[in-house]
Amino acid sequence: MFAVVVTLTLKTGTTEQFLPLMRTNAATSLRQEEGCHQFDVATDPARPDEVFLYEVYTNETAFAGHLKTPHFAEFDAATAAMIADKEIKTYRKVIP
Repeated sequence: MFAVVVTLTLKTGTTEQFLPLMRTNAATSLRQEEGCHQFDVATDPARPDEVFLYEVYTNETAFAGHLKTPHFAEFDAATAAMIADKEIKTYRKVIP
């Protein structure tokens, strides 16, 4: 198991445009990528410009493959100008 946690800070006023694109990217990842097992998108009304992602892949190779998919490239290009900051952390399962 390889988990990816992403915290995105969006530019003010872009959340409504960003979220449908993010939801589509997550759903497509789950549907089309064999190595993608979970892709949660979360927000908090108290922090409207922040989006939290929790993704689970079979392994690091599956995540690397996700970053090379056409749907991710389209999503990345469409949303790059909306993102003010991005923090990415990865985790590996240590207890079987």
